[in-house]
Amino acid sequence: MAALQQLSEIRDNMRIDWNVPITMDDGLLLRADIFRPVKEGQYPVLLTYGPYAKNVAFQDGYPSAWNIMAEKHPDVTAGSSNLYQNWEVVDPEKWVPHDYVCVRIDSRGAGCSPGVIDHFSPRETNDFYDCIEWAGVQPWSTGKVGLNGISYYGMNQWHVASLQPPHLAAICVWEGSADWYRDMTHHGGILSTFWENWYDMQVKVVQYGLGEKGGRSRVHGELVCGPETLSEAELAKSRSDFGGNILRHPMDDKYHRDRSPVWEKVIAPLFSAANWGGQGLHPRGNFEGFARAGSKQKWLEAHGIEHWTHFYTDYGREQQLRFFDYFLHGKKDGWAKQPKVLLQVRHPGEKFVARAENEWPIARTQWTKFYLDPKSMALAPKKPSGSAKLAFEAMGEGLTFLTPALEHKTEITGPSALKLFASSSTKDADFFIVLRVFTGDLKEVVFQGAIDPHTPIAQGWLRASHRKLDKKLSLPYRPYHTHDKKQPLTKGKPVELDMEIWPTSIAVPAGYRIGLSVRGKDYEYGGASGGKLSNFKNELTGCGPFLHNHPKDRPPSLFNGTTNLHFSGGKAPYLLLPIIPPKKQAAGKRRRRN
Repeated sequence: MAALQQLSEIRDNMRIDWNVPITMDDGLLLRADIFRPVKEGQYPVLLTYGPYAKNVAFQDGYPSAWNIMAEKHPDVTAGSSNLYQNWEVVDPEKWVPHDYVCVRIDSRGAGCSPGVIDHFSPRETNDFYDCIEWAGVQPWSTGKVGLNGISYYGMNQWHVASLQPPHLAAICVWEGSADWYRDMTHHGGILSTFWENWYDMQVKVVQYGLGEKGGRSRVHGELVCGPETLSEAELAKSRSDFGGNILRHPMDDKYHRDRSPVWEKVIAPLFSAANWGGQGLHPRGNFEGFARAGSKQKWLEAHGIEHWTHFYTDYGREQQLRFFDYFLHGKKDGWAKQPKVLLQVRHPGEKFVARAENEWPIARTQWTKFYLDPKSMALAPKKPSGSAKLAFEAMGEGLTFLTPALEHKTEITGPSALKLFASSSTKDADFFIVLRVFTGDLKEVVFQGAIDPHTPIAQGWLRASHRKLDKKLSLPYRPYHTHDKKQPLTKGKPVELDMEIWPTSIAVPAGYRIGLSVRGKDYEYGGASGGKLSNFKNELTGCGPFLHNHPKDRPPSLFNGTTNLHFSGGKAPYLLLPIIPPKKQAAGKRRRRN
């Protein structure tokens, strides 16, 4: 086996150790890069563990994302050489001066770490645990380890925190989904094709063993995917059949539970940062984590724009710094002023207005039912009279219901839910739910989402055969499905469906309309294309890379029939929305009640 070069140097006011070995419990050596203050001493640690190759520069691995961010947000690149910027992890040049050690570890099988890739598996989570404990006892460490990163580097924080490593002092999960089944692989029981494509585009390209094919670091010139060059057959043996494994586990079974957090065991101090526009991957996990984690010290923040951006902007970085200063350095002043919930409330035109709250969902929420009227195709405050049945092609565009023009500005912030009564001409049917907003002349309002520039307000999904509810975990505004038993449909016989719509925020101006689409396939924006990013296969058409079009998961024999929505006195479908009154208005109503 070719030797991996360990290097140590002082540059850019940091003491840097490249490719430091960390021994796992089975003897495998993972490799880490360590950035620490030049002055010898003990410092708290910020650690990340993941598969994107620690020596691949952000600019090289994700050029389109980097260029968008650098152009729109000059504060990201200011004050740094940007030589050490990596995808979804902190810039050490902005953290080491605050007396932190930054540790980046290539996960098993990726970058400079050999082994077999098996994402989010117990093996990988145990490795992460061992890395935290290793960092906690190094001579340059105070023994306090914090975790901070986006997406993958946030998702696996939930998992390792469930194991309660003794040296884990705090976690900052920035846009990190949690439930491997509900957030990630299957939306409402419908397979997401994202992960198989992600594996091809973002992991296999930096797998350990690519040798020269993996490229060299722009900083020190060493190979970023290890010194060995493996054959294609050897590379394939060194990684799990990721997409195939997901396809082979269509229900929420042990495979999925092993890759999901145990909420009551997540007790570390927690800062959870969500993106309203992350429909299809992250925000559900951030909100669920804040609400359900066992930690007694937890905070929530929610923002918009691109998935990666605010982690690096001064807005995001300064919040992270105050959080870790409090829990790792013991500095009390900064974080003590942080509200428990900080929301960047969305307005049309990519406008965001910050507002502090005390809890999630917001306590003063006016949970409001909007009934689906089959005659007028309206969303109305009263139940429609009579009986009706509306049909649409099961893999088609579906049906859209609209409110009248709103008389007053209306804020929707929180999770939503939809109740339907539906039947199918086949034994199953998929429902794609889209919460939408339109101007008075019916132009749709969309936003720069986490990935897609034309992201709708909110989305939800449900496969009819997965309609079984967990009665203990279900809430009126957040139905929770067990996904442990299929309940096939009987042709033409209606069943009751309760559907979760992921949390969102939008202040809808007076004169605009709220819309609800019930479809048989993924949402598609009706305007211009969103183009393509360098790290995704598909064109961006409204849902980003979070699509549900796998032919083995949606065979035409089951899913290409006719879907019917049923309406009658006992079957009154409705949309439940979280309407937020202004704080002064809510306070006035409380005084009047008293």
